[in-house]
Amino acid sequence: MSLPRVLVLVLAGGAGSRLELLTDARPKPAVPFGGSFRLVDFALRSCAHSGVSDVWVLQQNTPGPLSEHLANGRPWDLDRTDGGLMVVHPHEGDHREGFHTGTADALWRTATSLRDADPEVVVLVSADAVYRLDYLDVALAHRDSGVAMTAVTVAHDGDNSRYGVVEVAGGMVTGYAYKPDEPATDLITTEVFALSPGPVLDLLDELAEEVDDLGDLGDHLLPRLVADGALREHRFTGYWQDVGTVEAYWRTHLELLGPRPPFDLDDPTWPLLTRPGRHAPTRASARAEVADSLLGPGSSVRGTVRRSVLSTGVVVEAGAVVVDSVLLPGVVVHAGARVERAVLDSEVVVGRDATVGGPGEEDDEVALVGRGAVVEEGAAVPSGGRLPVPDGA
Repeated sequence: MSLPRVLVLVLAGGAGSRLELLTDARPKPAVPFGGSFRLVDFALRSCAHSGVSDVWVLQQNTPGPLSEHLANGRPWDLDRTDGGLMVVHPHEGDHREGFHTGTADALWRTATSLRDADPEVVVLVSADAVYRLDYLDVALAHRDSGVAMTAVTVAHDGDNSRYGVVEVAGGMVTGYAYKPDEPATDLITTEVFALSPGPVLDLLDELAEEVDDLGDLGDHLLPRLVADGALREHRFTGYWQDVGTVEAYWRTHLELLGPRPPFDLDDPTWPLLTRPGRHAPTRASARAEVADSLLGPGSSVRGTVRRSVLSTGVVVEAGAVVVDSVLLPGVVVHAGARVERAVLDSEVVVGRDATVGGPGEEDDEVALVGRGAVVEEGAAVPSGGRLPVPDGA
C-alpha cells in the first residue's frame, strides 16, 4: 500500500481569549503545560509519531513566544533539508493578504501555497487540545474514502455547546451544528480534519464569492460539505481534552495527577517532545512535603505541594502550601503563603502569608493570577478571583 503525500497544517494563530490572562502575552499554542511542555507539543509530537515530515505552523497573534519555542523543529525531528517545519505568517501582496478571521479563512488564505506544495492529503489541526493521535491513520482512511473531508470526532460528556456537534450514519456526517445552544448528540469534532485539497479549496473559493467572511470551518464550509454528502467522520476513542478555558486547563492538569491518569506524559512508546531547557534538576529539601504532583526542571520545593503541577524554575519556600494548582515558569511562593485551586502565570510572586484561591463553591472555580503580577504580603485573591497583569508588564 502506497503512502499518501501528507502535509499537516497546524493552526496556531488564534488569540485564545477564553484562556483570559494566560494569553495576554503569548498565543494559546505557546501556553505552558504539564510542567515542562507547551500546548503545541501535542500536535507536533503526533506529527513525529505518525512519520509526517511536512508540517506548516500558521501563526498570527503574538507570534514571538511560539516562534522561539519552535526554533527550527529539531525536537520533533522536523529540521530537514527537504520538507520539515515551515512557519507561515500573514502576508500582503495579493487578494488573499491580511490577517485571517477564523480557521476556514486561514485555510483559504493559505490556498495558493497549499496548491503549489501539492499534497495528496492535508491534515488540519488546532493546537489547543491534549491528545495523542496517529495523523497518518487519519490520512489513509480519508484517502481511501474518496470524500472531500474527514472530521475526527469524539464522544464528549462536557459542555458541548462550545463545539461543532455532529450527527452520523454509516460513517458519514448527516447533521452538523456549530456551537449549538442545545446539542443534538454528545459527538463533537476535535478540530482535527483531513481533506483533499483540490475539492475543498475549490469550495472555499466558491464560498468566498458568496459570503463576506469565511470565518471558522463551522460557519460555512462544514455545513456545505454535509449538505453535499462530502463529510465523513473518523471516530477517536482515546483521551481528548480541549484546554481552551482556564477551568479546562486547570482540570486537565489535575486529571493527569490522578491515580489512573488518562495517559503518561513519559510513555516511552509515545514520548512528548519539546524544546530542551537549560534548567538543573528539581531540588526538594528534607522538610518538603510533596504528593501526587509534577515538578518541572529547576524547581525548588521547601514547603508543601499536593496535587499540583510546578513548571520550570518555580520556588515554594518553607512554610508555603500549594494545593490543587498549576504554577507556570518562575513563580515564587513565599513562606506562609497558601495557593489552592489556582493557576499562576509566569513570574508571579506570592508574598509572605498571602492567599490565592481556596476550596471554592463550584467544581471548576479557579483563581487566576496574570503574568508577572505580585500578590502582596498578607493579601488575598479570592476563590475564583482574577488578578490581572500589572500595568507596563
